[in-house]
Formats: sequence, structure tokens, C-alpha cells
Amino acid sequence: MTFYPKAFIYDLDGIITDTAEYHFLAWQKMAEELGIHIDRTFNERLKGIGRMESLQLILSLDPSASNLSVDEKEQLALKKNEYYLEMIERMGPKDILPGIEELLHANKQHGIRIALGSASKNAKHVLDLLGLTAEFDYIVDASTVKKGKPDPETFTAAADALNVPYSECIGIEDSAAGLEAINSANMFSVAVGDKAHLPNADYLVAATNELKFEEIINQYNQKKAAN
Repeated sequence: MTFYPKAFIYDLDGIITDTAEYHFLAWQKMAEELGIHIDRTFNERLKGIGRMESLQLILSLDPSASNLSVDEKEQLALKKNEYYLEMIERMGPKDILPGIEELLHANKQHGIRIALGSASKNAKHVLDLLGLTAEFDYIVDASTVKKGKPDPETFTAAADALNVPYSECIGIEDSAAGLEAINSANMFSVAVGDKAHLPNADYLVAATNELKFEEIINQYNQKKAAN
């Protein structure tokens, strides 16, 4: 007998679409105005965490930035967000990552609820640009939780809103912080990326086009049987 989960909870950046490049370029532009250089290797540390946490990591590269006031830091974060919003306006359905529309369709076919669990305050706007908002039953973003990833609240808040037990949820992530959040919530974790960065996933694939519904369900059932 095959058991199906009651909810899939998707991360946004790196799973539904790749806005990570725009985040990097926006942070880089903001940082360069302060005389701070960040590269793509450093950017890996920013994935999956909130805006102010990201800013703090960038400012830590320059000892003189430690004297900035809370208001000055908030202004810098706002400036970064303005750069990001300008960049993403060119996005559209063409930017949905491979395999995602098929997976969402399979969720719907099997009556599985669909939620978004994103660290971005712009998550709803990005879904609007992609034409996917109607696919989601509930959206959790940075403005709706008190604790960001790796705290599990992003995922537990989605499950609570859908009235679904955590053990009957599947979370999909591409960041170490997001994966930790899913595992901490005692949900079945699906990760997209490199095993070296995501060693604790219940199921790992290299890219979104490998997110096949039946195989995810197969892996989900194997873990249930093992437990």
C-alpha cells in the first residue's frame, strides 16, 4: 500500500525559480558602495537566511562597519531590496525551474496541499511574476515568522495553517539552513544540490528536473516503513 503525504512545502529560491543570482548581484552592488567585495563563494553563506542576517555577514568583512546604527543597517537592507526588486521585474513563467510545474501538477492530481516556505519577504511578488500564485494553498515568508531558517518555524507555520501533521509533510530545499529547518520539524526532507553541502537529506537529487513525484513518494514510503 502506498502512503501519500498531505502537504508539500516548497522553498522558493533555488527550487521554484532561481532568484539567487539576483540576490547575489543586489548584495554585491550594495556592498561595493561600502567598499566591501563579495564573491560567489561568499554568497553561498547567504543562501537560505534572512535579509538582516545576510547583511550582518557582509558587514563583518569590514571592521569599520561595526559602528553602524540599527537604522543605518536597515537602510542598507532596504537599498539592497530595492536593487533586487528592480532586477526581478524581468522575470516571468520562463524562469520556473525545470520539473517544478510537473511536480506541482502531480501534487494537485493526488489532492496534496501545496505551501511555500520562503526566507524572502518578496515571495508572493515572485510567485505573481511567475504566474504560480494560484497553485499554492498557503504562503509563508519572512514577514510571517518570528524565527527564520534554520529554525523550523517557516515549515511548521505552513503545516499548522494547512492543519497537516508535520510527519505527513514533505519539505523541498536547496540550502543547508532550509534542510536543517525541515529536519528539525520532523518532516520528510528532499534536497536539491550537492551531497557535500546537504548530507542530511532524506532524499537528494542534483537538480530540479530530477524531482519526480513517484520517486519522491517511493522514498517517503521507504522511510515510513523503516520507522
